[in-house]
Amino acid sequence: MLNVGTKLTYADYLKTSDDERYELLNGELVMPPAPLLHHQYVQIKLSTKLDAFVEKRNLGVVYPTPTDVVLSDTDVVQPDILFVSNERSHILTRENVRGAPDLVVEILSPATAERDRTVKLDLYAQHGVKEYWIVDPDVGTITVLLQGGSGFDVISVYGEGETLRSQTLAGFSVALQEIF
Repeated sequence: MLNVGTKLTYADYLKTSDDERYELLNGELVMPPAPLLHHQYVQIKLSTKLDAFVEKRNLGVVYPTPTDVVLSDTDVVQPDILFVSNERSHILTRENVRGAPDLVVEILSPATAERDRTVKLDLYAQHGVKEYWIVDPDVGTITVLLQGGSGFDVISVYGEGETLRSQTLAGFSVALQEIF
């Protein structure tokens, strides 16, 4: 039995059930509920666009959730979508991603929105994710953040009628009406 306040590690995380979806955040095991249908719709639309772009140009790989991203021994996340460039392919293992992806996408849901905007934003910045998209399916916006000098800087908030562009994936663009 663990003592109250004991931080769990990646070794503890590996002992969790394969039938459940967990993340390990600052040593605490978190089990978010299944996302809403609209969340899943947005995820498939956006991941399909990203994957087609990356695949056509042979830039790297795109993975949807659940894909474990081991940021540290006490931080294992499962972003909704992630991209790892060919240049950083050394962080890909048979089991998981060991280090910061180039691009991470989190799609907000009622159970995870606050965590995605705070705890995970800080983790992604601390561990060197280059670009982070926060997708809000309820209002139809995507906030694009880039790694700056001391964390992430908001580059743009794309909304209805606008076209998102990525700096990490040069040349990638998608009209938001194709996603929402």
